[in-house]
Amino acid sequence: MKLHPFAQHEQALHFRALRNEVLSSNIANADTPNYKARDVDFGAALKNAQNGTLALRKTSALHSAAANAGRAGGDLKFRVPTQPSIDGNTVQTDVEQAAFAENALQYRASLTFLNGTIQTLRYALKGGD
Repeated sequence: MKLHPFAQHEQALHFRALRNEVLSSNIANADTPNYKARDVDFGAALKNAQNGTLALRKTSALHSAAANAGRAGGDLKFRVPTQPSIDGNTVQTDVEQAAFAENALQYRASLTFLNGTIQTLRYALKGGD
């Protein structure tokens, strides 16, 4: 089964959007007692995308359907803190903000790459102006 030329980039954008949601949730819950920080493993997501298994595993009835609708193809993993807190919260705001900034940069880079590819195809089809 051959995927369209943009499928890989589309999957990367979906993964980055999902990771953005997860990291945002971590940051929003930085002060919530017993909240466990999570992240999505890009390596696992890429492997799943290459194998054609793009669904997230829903491990609880409380998980939202949107987060498990096969948008990215990775399992949510719990982040191990370097310095655990007394209240059981594993969110490290500086780590989460750095991961969020890196993910946003990678999302933007994917969009820029796709835009350039589309512009090149348009130029080739039009024959240049």
